[in-house]
Amino acid sequence: MPSVAFTPGTALTYPALAARLLTLPPSCGPVRLVAVDGPSGAGKSTFTDHLAATLVGAPVVRSDDFRVPWDADPLTWWEPLLSTVLAPLRDGRPATLRRYDWHRDRYGPPEEIPPVPVLVVEGVGAAWAGSPAAYRVWIDAPLDLRRARALDRDGLEYAAAWDAWTARETAHFTADATRSRADLLVDGTSFTEHRFTTR
Repeated sequence: MPSVAFTPGTALTYPALAARLLTLPPSCGPVRLVAVDGPSGAGKSTFTDHLAATLVGAPVVRSDDFRVPWDADPLTWWEPLLSTVLAPLRDGRPATLRRYDWHRDRYGPPEEIPPVPVLVVEGVGAAWAGSPAAYRVWIDAPLDLRRARALDRDGLEYAAAWDAWTARETAHFTADATRSRADLLVDGTSFTEHRFTTR
């Protein structure tokens, strides 16, 4: 499958990336799965929000939509994603997702995800070797910045849990060689709602 690549160090807009993505052949039934991966606090969710806003009508499914405890394997969410979302889409059928609510510790109402041209899957493990991704985005940032972002988001009481999680995700990324498989490397320190910089 041909890759869609950009020159490192280039400032790009989300519409430019979206236009390239729509030229790719489908990878999961009729759907082009775009995987946004990288370590915790790198900026995956923010980048995904900007990209999805450009890809009007493109659903987003995140690892946070599934119950993945702090001490779990980073790929704990993959089997539920596969069975509830990817398998139906691969067969050309609508998928049904109940997103996990971390604050209430329960799953939300059923939500239909139709077989659309592009589905964005975001989270640690989204671009692993077993992902049927048409395009893989890797986002990274320095450890100190990622840790500060994560603790600002989750609270200082999760510092020890975040550090342990970081060790597990690092082991996963190393064993899977996730970064080396990426089609696009994004600098997680400099993107805005309008553009981002490749690495």
